[in-house]
Amino acid sequence: MIISGPVLVMVLEKDNAIADWRALMGPTNASKAKITHPHSIRAKCGLDVENNCVHGSDSPKSAQREIPFFFKELSASQ
Repeated sequence: MIISGPVLVMVLEKDNAIADWRALMGPTNASKAKITHPHSIRAKCGLDVENNCVHGSDSPKSAQREIPFFFKELSASQ
């Protein structure tokens, strides 16, 4: 299951947005995040690798593919 509750979808735009957001999220495996990155979003809200509570594109190419899925009116190239 990709989602299991309410979803907040955002497009973040700033220098280094992907790397900064991924640092805030912490490791994909929330169990690992609780040990290695205890202040990350996944450590605080996630359960495990499948229920990790947050997603972020891993590259500009992924963002260009994912943004139009939620925001048809936006182009990832803006």
